[in-house]
Amino acid sequence: MAPRSLQYAHMTVRLEIHPESPQARLVRQVAEVLRDGGLIVYPTDSCYALGCMLDAADAARNMARIRQTDKSHNFTLICRDLSEVSAYVKVPNWAYRLVRANTPGPYTFILPATRDVPRRLLNQKRKTIGFRLPDHAVPRAILEEIGEPIMSSTLLMPGSDRPLNDGDDILEQLDGQVELVIDSGSCGIEPSTVVDLLGEYPVILRRGKGDARDFE
Repeated sequence: MAPRSLQYAHMTVRLEIHPESPQARLVRQVAEVLRDGGLIVYPTDSCYALGCMLDAADAARNMARIRQTDKSHNFTLICRDLSEVSAYVKVPNWAYRLVRANTPGPYTFILPATRDVPRRLLNQKRKTIGFRLPDHAVPRAILEEIGEPIMSSTLLMPGSDRPLNDGDDILEQLDGQVELVIDSGSCGIEPSTVVDLLGEYPVILRRGKGDARDFE
């Protein structure tokens, strides 16, 4: 039987999922596509994003192709909670306290990855990875259903300074390039605030939706 991602290769499925009360039947359908190696578009508490399972090599390459990223790009792990984060990211005690105080929320944190993260997903120069704990019911329901993190990147198309935010626009631009688009209505166009926690103190790499005062 062909992988689900190949079955969908020329047809992108669109699901309308409620942003506050995700329908369990539809969440299970999303989880099935992810487990079968598919690439999805999903909402977060900052903006829409691309996502796939960590072991979905073809989907990850497709994500990088859509975003036109280079080897210095920090992809992001979307996790359920901090206990899950600790299996994939090395979080020092001082950073753990800051992260705990600001999650879930619209923040992406950069830290060294553990060996459980595939090398192809890392920033090749620094062996780092980003991680997020989103405060949005849809990705949280998906994460609970699949029981592990997903790899993600903001749905920012090459040459654009604004993430896609409308279901019709997303489908028009990505039809046939992703397996599934989750349409949960507008979730904003301001990406997450990105904080580098690699040194002895936080460094704000991008000011976004999350309040950055705790990291200054």
